[in-house]
Amino acid sequence: MKKSKQIDVRRALALAGAFHFLWSCARACLLPFLTLYFRQLGLSAPMTGVVMGTKHLVSLTWSPVASLLSKHYNKRRAAIHGSLVCSAAAALALLLLPPADVGARAGNCSLSAGRTQSPESDLLAAAAPSATSALPKSQTTINSAATSQSGVNSTAVPLFATETALRHRDQSPPPLPPLNSSAVVNDSAGQSEVCGSFTPRPENSSAPSTDAEEEGRSYEFLGRLKRMDPQHQLFLLILLIVSAWECASAPLEWTADDGLYEYLDSADASDRYGSTALWGLLGAAGGVGGAGLLVSRLSCLVAGGFSRSAAHFFCYAALAAAALPLAAHLPLHLNRKRDRTSGLLRAARLVRGSPRALLCAVTVLLVGAAGSAADNFLLWQMQDHGSGELHMGLSLAVALLSQAAFPLLAGRMSKLLSPGRVLAVAGACLGLQCFYYSFLWGPWAAAPAPALSCLSGGALWWAVGLHCDDVATSGAERSVRRVYGALAQLGGGLGSFAGGLVVQRFGLTWLFRGAAVGVVAWCACLPLLQWKAPRLRRINYSRLLAADASEASDSESEQDGDWLEKAMGDNRGG
Repeated sequence: MKKSKQIDVRRALALAGAFHFLWSCARACLLPFLTLYFRQLGLSAPMTGVVMGTKHLVSLTWSPVASLLSKHYNKRRAAIHGSLVCSAAAALALLLLPPADVGARAGNCSLSAGRTQSPESDLLAAAAPSATSALPKSQTTINSAATSQSGVNSTAVPLFATETALRHRDQSPPPLPPLNSSAVVNDSAGQSEVCGSFTPRPENSSAPSTDAEEEGRSYEFLGRLKRMDPQHQLFLLILLIVSAWECASAPLEWTADDGLYEYLDSADASDRYGSTALWGLLGAAGGVGGAGLLVSRLSCLVAGGFSRSAAHFFCYAALAAAALPLAAHLPLHLNRKRDRTSGLLRAARLVRGSPRALLCAVTVLLVGAAGSAADNFLLWQMQDHGSGELHMGLSLAVALLSQAAFPLLAGRMSKLLSPGRVLAVAGACLGLQCFYYSFLWGPWAAAPAPALSCLSGGALWWAVGLHCDDVATSGAERSVRRVYGALAQLGGGLGSFAGGLVVQRFGLTWLFRGAAVGVVAWCACLPLLQWKAPRLRRINYSRLLAADASEASDSESEQDGDWLEKAMGDNRGG
């Protein structure tokens, strides 16, 4: 007879904690600095917002689907390994993209030099494609008097950047002229002359074939892609790579968490599942602080001619590779009786049926939108005021450490404020942070504000967890938390899209002020709405059964004690 495998809960929690530490450290080495790297490549604020918003939406839709598929086919461990390898490869693929401007990478490699790109230059870069698109599409203009195709003065471009640009230009084939187009040559005197016309004629013009028309359409589509300016070509490539990267990395967290929870649940130790979240916060704090310190000490160029920002990608890939041995020994258990899809749908119905849960959902959505907009462009704001990657990394590390320290204050917080009031206070603290970020004046000016993340991040999700316990029925607590997490992801996507447009239209300062006003206004109305909303608290039968069992065991122990004392007294009397 085959012996049942003994479950070691402590070993399982240690392995899961170490894996979450390494994976969170890897993500924190790169993701907070990703928008800064996009700025160095030459993306405008709206393009950066679209890329980050797409990243949030891909994670929102693909994470539950991939987790369900890996469970259905019993391939959780293979999904985790594939996610680690493919996400590292996709992240490194971003390093292969050249900047849209020849001197962009050389001019931005030293972040401590202060402001490198003004909002006005972003507006000019965004307006340049629209000016060129106003020309006739069937006309190709060749300017023989131009000194540089990118519009950058050749005297300000370093030699290595110029040679690299020329090498790329020589290797790339010249764009083919579109169909029915003419080439116009502008000489130095400003005279324009039509050189020739490209009008291919079919042999049988009276009856053109369908294949020739389809071939002409394909050439026309390729011609349009080649006629795109370098900034939009770069934007399209980054969008595709980031989408593939998120498709690779999104399933990892859900798959690992589901496997660990079912493993602990099989050993009746599911109450210890939440201890791994602390290791994730500590790993993220170490990753973002260590990456900022490392990059700040590197020279402008590293091996292979990459800028020092490439160190973020190398650290991400190295830590993802280091997590592979831990992933091979992760405690995973498959419980086929547990249906995750029906659990999420039931959790969504529970949230919709409670007015207070709906208010909490709206708060999470707004906080996710404001927090995502602030996170995407906070490093831009710090860079414009002279901050280097050391200042950025340490500031973000303080924010994560303050979130990790909130459990020390949770007991006192629960005695002073109700969960609804804590939710309002947490949102107001996020608004205060955003408002403070709009008044930065120096490299270290942003350092005090991240300490408020103890309330804006830690207290917020602690209050959300209490709302989940009030709303959820037995066994549905994790599903309700997943619903709130999905709302935060949705808010993050919407906030990223809107944040890029606000930065282009009004600037970075008004982005933070607008986010602060919106969140504070909602949090000011939240207590009144909570007071008007009826409180519908569901009975958690599993807790009642656990309480009855503990009371029964206490009464039995007391009865046993009384019987023992009575027997000892009788023996003494005899």
